[in-house]
Amino acid sequence: MDGAKFGLDPYHILLAGCGLAIIVAYWLPRFLHGREPAASGLLILGGLAVFGLLPGVPDALSPIDNPRVWELASEFAVIIALFGTGIRIDRFFGKGLWSPTVRLLVIAMPLCILAVAALGLGVGLTLAAAVLLAAVLAPTDPVLAADVQVGAPTEGGEHPVRFALTTEAGLNDGLAFPFVYLAIFLVAASGGVTDWIGEWFGFYVLYKIAVGTLAGASAGWLLGKILFSVPSRNPLANAGTGVIALAGVLVTYGLTELIEGYGFIAAFAMGVVLRRTEKEHEYHGRLHSFSSALEHSVTAILLVLLGGAIPALFGYLDWRHAALGVALIFVFRPLSGMLALWGTSLSLRQRGVVAFYGVRGIGSIYYLAYAGGQLDLVDEGVLWATVTFTILLSTIVHGFSAGSVVWAATHEGEEREAEPAP
Repeated sequence: MDGAKFGLDPYHILLAGCGLAIIVAYWLPRFLHGREPAASGLLILGGLAVFGLLPGVPDALSPIDNPRVWELASEFAVIIALFGTGIRIDRFFGKGLWSPTVRLLVIAMPLCILAVAALGLGVGLTLAAAVLLAAVLAPTDPVLAADVQVGAPTEGGEHPVRFALTTEAGLNDGLAFPFVYLAIFLVAASGGVTDWIGEWFGFYVLYKIAVGTLAGASAGWLLGKILFSVPSRNPLANAGTGVIALAGVLVTYGLTELIEGYGFIAAFAMGVVLRRTEKEHEYHGRLHSFSSALEHSVTAILLVLLGGAIPALFGYLDWRHAALGVALIFVFRPLSGMLALWGTSLSLRQRGVVAFYGVRGIGSIYYLAYAGGQLDLVDEGVLWATVTFTILLSTIVHGFSAGSVVWAATHEGEEREAEPAP
């Protein structure tokens, strides 16, 4: 038998590199006092540092060449995150409770889509690519927005600022899908707009949203009965583990997609309805803990790998496309958010916080990978570079500041009371 041989197996390098980048990303913020920044930006930068300089690795990780892998991995992360977002929400009814959320979805999101699409045309993208980019970047992200969302079940912390950001992230991932299909129609459909606009609006807007909502709500009610009521003497919730969260959301998502509904909407609706069953039961906490751990694990790996792919993508990026991402983060989202929230009960500072902290992330990866798997996109490299740059910028700007800024906005009254009298 030959002596021991040492080799550099690419797969083992990938595992070791991912683990190292994740440990460092969560470890470094501990050296900062006060409210720690989110690790998401450090995960991407860690992936760039670990894998970016290794020959051949960025190209192997590139989503341009492997859209299906990125589509499936990001889809799984978003599904779990949406369910987890739904079960965090303790309150469902209240005067004016949903008003900021509805305004963000109905006013701010369409305005952002129009602005990004218009600027995309201005920097040389085709109409289909501009609409697709706008749709891909439309949803705020439930995966990366933990620092701005409500607390775990039964823990409270449901300040209107956190409630608005949480529910917006839970709903707009599914509501962005019709605009992705609009871009797909612009590329693939033959004939004039009048030949397909009715099908797009009737099926991809009305039908799929309605089916996703109803399917998710029904599944949440049914799972609630199974967990807490049947059998009555020994319900599953008394001894069940959080893996039921994974099983339930996978069944719900899969069946909803089979009947042509939006599975993302169903996953969120399922979590919200399930949370209404036996609201004070400790099992909701176990469901949340399991789904949160799973969500963070998958997301961390995805962000590290995205960082490793950056050198293969940023060759397509020029200053105009980078400016588009900057405009979305610092201009389009804040302005459209402030306009949407005008007249709500939120203070000026609270409106500003909600308007600014529209985190972009894993949902955008999924949508672009999905579209890339459906079509041969003319500007695919540019689209991936722009989306990746925007996610990196968002995770750094939002992630490094969200903890302290959102805390200040949600404790505004307490700050005034603590000020010394003159």
